[in-house]
Amino acid sequence: MRVILAQPRGFCAGVVRAIEIVERSLEKFGAPVYVRHEIVHNRHVVETLERKGAIFVDELHEIPDGAVTIFSAHGVAQTVIDEAKSRGLPVLDATCPLVTKVHLQGKRYVARGRALILIGHEGHPEVEGTIGQVGGPVHLVSSTQDVDRLDLPADAPIAYVTQTTLSVDDTREIIAALQRRFPNIEGPDVADICYATQHRQSAVRDLCRVVDLLLVVGSRNSSNSNRLREIGIEQGLPSHLIADGSELDPAWLAGVGTVGLTAGASAPEELVLDVIEALRHHGALEVEPMDGVREDVEFRLPAELRERTKEPVR
Repeated sequence: MRVILAQPRGFCAGVVRAIEIVERSLEKFGAPVYVRHEIVHNRHVVETLERKGAIFVDELHEIPDGAVTIFSAHGVAQTVIDEAKSRGLPVLDATCPLVTKVHLQGKRYVARGRALILIGHEGHPEVEGTIGQVGGPVHLVSSTQDVDRLDLPADAPIAYVTQTTLSVDDTREIIAALQRRFPNIEGPDVADICYATQHRQSAVRDLCRVVDLLLVVGSRNSSNSNRLREIGIEQGLPSHLIADGSELDPAWLAGVGTVGLTAGASAPEELVLDVIEALRHHGALEVEPMDGVREDVEFRLPAELRERTKEPVR
C-alpha cells in the first residue's frame, strides 16, 4: 500500500502565528494566560497549550481582572474588544490577518452605504466575529437558496465578503447568484480569498485523481478540515476525517492500493505522522509527497511579543 501526502497540508501562517502568540505570552508573562475560545479548531493543539499553562474560556467574564487575555485566530466582535478595554484586560489579538482584512473590507462597504452580505456558516466563530465587527446589518448566506430568500430590493447597492475558510470554488455559485439578482454589487478580488484554504482544496482535488481512499487529519469542528473531506466525497472517493492515528479504521483499507493523506489548516504535522505510523501497521510500504505549492507566507507577531524577555504583566 502506498501513501501519498498532499502538498500543501496542515498549518497555515495564521494558525502558526496564533499558536506562537500563546506560547510567547506564556514565556514572557508566565502562566496562566487566558484564551477566549479555542485558539484554533484542533483539540490536540488546545490540550498541548493547556499543559503549558493556557486556560481556555468561553467568555471574558471568566477571566480574572488583570490577566493576560488572548483572542483566538477566528476574530471577535467589537463588543468583546470594548468589554476587554472597559475591564482593563491586557489583550493580545491572535486574529488571523486575513480575517482582519475581511473585517476592514466589510466596514468599508457599510460606510459607503452598501447592504453587506457575508458568505459563511452560521454559528462559526469567524462569522460571529465578522458580523460583530462591521458596524451595520449583515445578511448571512450559506447557499444559493439563501440568496433567493434575501429580503432586499433588486436595485439595492450590495457588497459581499466571505468567511476565510471558504475557497473560490466554495463561493463561486453563491457569488454568481448574488450577481444575477443584484446588478449593483461589489466584492473583494479573488486574490483576497484565503490562500491557504484555496491551496489545500486544490491539492486535495489533485490528490483524489491518483488515490483510492482519502484521509483528512483534523478536528470535527474545523470548517476547512470538513470541507477537505467533502471534496473527496464529491470526487467519488471514500473519504474520512480523523483526529489522529487512533481513529483509523482498518476496514477502510480493504482493497485499497493507494491512500491519500492531507490535513486541515489547524492540524499539526505530528498528527499526520501519527496517521502514517498507524497505516504502516496495516501494510503501508511507501510514503511519498505530491508536488504542490510551497507556502512561504509569514505573519508578524504583535510588537510586545517580538522580544522574548520575560517581564511582569503591567
